[in-house]
Amino acid sequence: MHDLTLTRLIDAPRDKLFRCWTDPELIPLWFCPPPWGVSKAEVDLRPGGSCLIVMRGPEGQEMPNPGVYLEVVPNEKLVFTDAFTSAWEPSEKPFMTGILTFADEAGKTRYTATVRHWTAEDKAQHEAMGFHEGWGIATDQLEALAKRI
Repeated sequence: MHDLTLTRLIDAPRDKLFRCWTDPELIPLWFCPPPWGVSKAEVDLRPGGSCLIVMRGPEGQEMPNPGVYLEVVPNEKLVFTDAFTSAWEPSEKPFMTGILTFADEAGKTRYTATVRHWTAEDKAQHEAMGFHEGWGIATDQLEALAKRI
């Protein structure tokens, strides 16, 4: 498989981490490493529901990330993909499927983000884009937000 994984033991309850991932009001507060941000977040939180996160760069460039939720288990698991856009319409070029799990561990939450790619080239491209650093910074921001909501 062509997976990239980030796992952390986060000192915040899993329901708050899940909420940060699924509440369109909260997503812009943590999702992108600076200087990038989120200019739009839309969530239809159900299997088959669409999601859209538009990342905005420091020069105003926008990178829309449409997708569909494949599995939603509140406070435990969230699976989404960019292989489809809204209403199960195939995307032009699928890149990844994200699998997030939230599990209780020692009074904290074991957060695991696995990003599965269709090809080795897509995985290598995501690594070169800074997957580990970028998702790491975003996860730090996720934890900080979950502690204060």
